Amino acid sequence: MSIKRRTFLKYVGVGSVGVTVLGGSSVWYGTIIEPAELEVVTLPVKLTYLDAPFRGYRILQLSDIHADTTWMDAQRLAHIVQIANEQHPDLVLITGDFVTYQHKGMEKTLATLKELQARDGVFAILGNRDYVGDPQVVRALLHAYNIQELKDRVHTISRDGGMLHLIGLDDLWGQTEHYRLPLDGRKDVLFSLVKSLPATGAAILLVHEPDFADIAKTTQRIALQLSGHTHGGQVRLPGYGALHLPSMGKRYQAGLYHLDGMLHYTNRGLGMMSPQIRLNCSPEITVFVCQDSSS
Repeated sequence: MSIKRRTFLKYVGVGSVGVTVLGGSSVWYGTIIEPAELEVVTLPVKLTYLDAPFRGYRILQLSDIHADTTWMDAQRLAHIVQIANEQHPDLVLITGDFVTYQHKGMEKTLATLKELQARDGVFAILGNRDYVGDPQVVRALLHAYNIQELKDRVHTISRDGGMLHLIGLDDLWGQTEHYRLPLDGRKDVLFSLVKSLPATGAAILLVHEPDFADIAKTTQRIALQLSGHTHGGQVRLPGYGALHLPSMGKRYQAGLYHLDGMLHYTNRGLGMMSPQIRLNCSPEITVFVCQDSSS
């Protein structure tokens, strides 16, 4: 996700006549303070088809790490990993954009992810920024750090006779050079994966771009979609909302949505794109506590 500089300047009042929304102190706060104010959001979620052994199961979502040379370094990510581990998750899911761009220091930064602790492991998908450069480089790092990539596949976790299904879709933008794949361009892939599921057990979909939820909900089999990509807009103004939202992230900007029996959550992410500022939109770790939909 990126915020167009012209749009940003317009609303902070630098470069537009007579429009001053944010002063210098707000910009300082948004570049230094709020980006470091990590919020842990804990949500009980009622999942359709949830098997009894997974009641109370804790799923932790991280998204949009954006390892770079200006903000998200190894020290910052190590702190995030520490906070994540303190939530005692059963499962960690990472919904893409590990990097902003590929650079020499990204290996050291992302290496801190190998310290993530979860009983049933760490799973991930790639985001559109992971395709800037060679995505195989990012994939190799994930493999080295014991993160299992769910590239257009299903993984089932079994516990005491119950099942929880994870479905991962490769990045929607990453399938085309020009980032113009229509939103439903991977519908057939999703429906094929859903068709392979057993009749029982809740299914969780990982897809970087949140607006794909309009496709996912039509399967009537997915209990929860987890996405990132938008950073929540990164800058949100009272009475106006997000200054800029990316393609495939305009409809479901941030937070929890109820969509025809499917839950969908858009995580605000951890890192930033340029200009690196957050206002009224702090970074987050999300913890989902699973409940039966009938409870």
